[in-house]
Amino acid sequence: MNLLLLGVLLALVAVAYQLGLKKSRQLAGAGNSSVSLHSRPGYYGALVAIWCGIPAFLILALWNILEPVFLNQAIFNQVPTAVLSSLDEASRTVLLERVQAIASGFGVTDSAMPYELKAAAEYAQMAKIGEYAKFAVVICVALIGLIVAQKKISQKYRARNRVEITIRVGLALCSGVAILTTIGIVMSMLSEALHFFHFVSPRTFFFGTEWNPGFSSTGSADGSYGLLPLLWGTLMVSAIALLVSIPVGLMVAIYLAEYASSRLRAWAKPTIEILAGIPTIVYGVFALMVIGPFFKYLGAIVGLDINATSALTAGFVMGIMIIPFVSSLSDDIITQVPQTLRDGSLGLGATHSETIRRVVLPAALPGIIGAFLLATSRAIGETMIVVLAAGNSPLLNVNPLQAVSTVTVTIVNQLTGDTDFASPQALVAFALGLTLFVITLCLNVVALYIVRKYREQYE
Repeated sequence: MNLLLLGVLLALVAVAYQLGLKKSRQLAGAGNSSVSLHSRPGYYGALVAIWCGIPAFLILALWNILEPVFLNQAIFNQVPTAVLSSLDEASRTVLLERVQAIASGFGVTDSAMPYELKAAAEYAQMAKIGEYAKFAVVICVALIGLIVAQKKISQKYRARNRVEITIRVGLALCSGVAILTTIGIVMSMLSEALHFFHFVSPRTFFFGTEWNPGFSSTGSADGSYGLLPLLWGTLMVSAIALLVSIPVGLMVAIYLAEYASSRLRAWAKPTIEILAGIPTIVYGVFALMVIGPFFKYLGAIVGLDINATSALTAGFVMGIMIIPFVSSLSDDIITQVPQTLRDGSLGLGATHSETIRRVVLPAALPGIIGAFLLATSRAIGETMIVVLAAGNSPLLNVNPLQAVSTVTVTIVNQLTGDTDFASPQALVAFALGLTLFVITLCLNVVALYIVRKYREQYE
């Protein structure tokens, strides 16, 4: 029913736009000249569509939010008070699911109680009435909005101002949603991390050199929760990935933007960007089955003990995956540098390579720093490649040829399985996530400082 109602409402909005457009053109007179109108005809059509659609959509959203509350209350009203008072929150949820299953016709595996059958009948009846009432109310509100907006249309009506105000409010709300989502994520991680620090002291967590969490059924913080082995493994794998991706990606971007012909660029850039569309699990399998054994074989030839699953394997494959992020963004920024800067440098006698090094790259530095930052954040937050290729060995080991573990892998390990969500073994994942957030924030601050210090500004 919701899909049908949404379709009808969208059709009404389209009709409202056409009606507003038609009336405005009639007011414009012969030749549809908009000189006599305050706004162009399209603004009048958009105004009628807004009046028709926005109030109806808001009522539909509010109805869908509140409807389950009233339906659930209707179910509880049919349950005897003695039975309802004996149920905890989980049992009430089970009761609601049983009644809804009976009302839907699927039924339950065991025999239903009489009050459950009565509640299911009441639930089905109210749900059916609610669907028809919702359809009628939403469509009526849409039609009323259409009629009111149609009557407001006149030659002097400031339709453009109203539409632009509505658009600005919509953009502000979208920005607010993004900001509130970020605040919600940070606050949820912070609250659970503080709960974890009731079990383990921050000093032990941030400066501990051993990671060996014990899985206790009593909810106690058994084992060791030292962050340093995980943090070191994350930084080591990320550094290897950046050593692979940044030089290669930047050189690819410079070649495509400054040296490659348009024909070569037309097929080379999309081909490189295909790497960004490959799922990370595929990279992980590739690292585990191809790159790891290959590095182990090379190590045996030169007399080095290289694990098939190691920081080197994970970092190398991760660097290959990140190359498109660096090259594509850097290429876009380099091509945006004004051609007049290149012409002026060449006219003064500089060579092509000197122009690139001393003119183009400084001018494109802010965008290139942004590409490097994106690559760094991508490397720090990667999970599947290091799950399969790093070895998952949380030891404080400076040798990149040996197995390591990272913060993201540990978060996955701690939140999977049958561990109690309120136990320190699970809550530590939020402390690790908060640590990654702070690291990323510091990277953004450093990048902003570098950009402001070395940015080249041109008229």
